[in-house]
Amino acid sequence: MTTILVVDDEYLIADILGYALEDEGYMVVKASNGRKGLEVLDRERPCLVITDFMMPLMDGLEFARAVHARQQPAMLPIILMSGAQGSVGRESPDLFAAVFDKPFDIVDVIAKVKELIGPAI
Repeated sequence: MTTILVVDDEYLIADILGYALEDEGYMVVKASNGRKGLEVLDRERPCLVITDFMMPLMDGLEFARAVHARQQPAMLPIILMSGAQGSVGRESPDLFAAVFDKPFDIVDVIAKVKELIGPAI
């Protein structure tokens, strides 16, 4: 099954993304901050990551840099979701495959996920 990691300290947003992606047939795993996200990444081996920017312990930019510094998931697409820091993500196209501003349109997010990794199998 195609797995997606959602990293967001706002549980409501993580749940909304999770339910919508699960309805499309993806398996979703969640983490509440970047450090926990790295642990889940090692354990679950997702095909794509959706991360928030502003989180405790490790923000989305630090998380994306840590992911890309690892040899195995260097090609892992990362989508950034941000309420205030979307411009930072847009200035780092080498780190983020897409950037969505909060509030986001879930239909657009799902379309981008399918574009990046294909439909769920």
